[in-house]
Amino acid sequence: MTLSPARLDRFARHIVLPEIGGAGQVRLSQSRVAIIGLGGIGSPALQYLAASGIGRLSLVDDDVVDVSNLQRQTIFTTRDVGYGKAVSARRWLANFDDSLSVDVSDSRITPDNAASLVAGSDLVLDGTDNFATRLAVSDACVAAGIPLLSAAVGRFQGQVAAFAGHLPGEACYRCFVGDAFDAEDCDTCADDGMLGAMAGWAGTFGALQAVKVLLAGVSTLGESQWGRLHLLDGLAPGMRTIRIAKDPTCRTCG
Repeated sequence: MTLSPARLDRFARHIVLPEIGGAGQVRLSQSRVAIIGLGGIGSPALQYLAASGIGRLSLVDDDVVDVSNLQRQTIFTTRDVGYGKAVSARRWLANFDDSLSVDVSDSRITPDNAASLVAGSDLVLDGTDNFATRLAVSDACVAAGIPLLSAAVGRFQGQVAAFAGHLPGEACYRCFVGDAFDAEDCDTCADDGMLGAMAGWAGTFGALQAVKVLLAGVSTLGESQWGRLHLLDGLAPGMRTIRIAKDPTCRTCG
């Protein structure tokens, strides 16, 4: 596959990077990424994944845009309030780059439908806000052999990690949080608050890590960093990284 002159111009700043190059840009154009949750993390992640030239995007979110979302969910405007987030995100993509292929679902992810919503993806980026959904997505990714990029944020802190529980010796998201959180019992940003720019940092860092995963074996951008949890501190500011070990008793990947 070759890129058209228009696409070469659009992604010229990527292509001149030795760590990406033409081969890497072609790989991105052939990749399919599912973004689960189009809120504070999913919005900026979507913007930078689209800008990087990901050829096909699957957008999954059952929520509608609320005026309180506009403080951090950067793809939406006042005109989107009251409309579905997935449909509004597709409209943003059409205005940004109409060459991208986009699939949309306004279904709420459950253990029953997660497999069908992530099927065919090269990578899943999860920015949802409750453990039950995150675990359903993770379990489906492990079963399908799909890498998972998980990102979370609250107040002034963020977390970003890549999981490949389908690979020998690598942890999945359930290895990280265990089985105690299969209920939808997370604290919400409505209760605790959130710095809008903090969501942007977590989302864009997630997009950077996603590109690394997609280009593994094609470019020299860096390792996929399976099982490494990056902790983002917006107050210090700073970042530290810890390793998540595979749980041999994990009911999903153990």
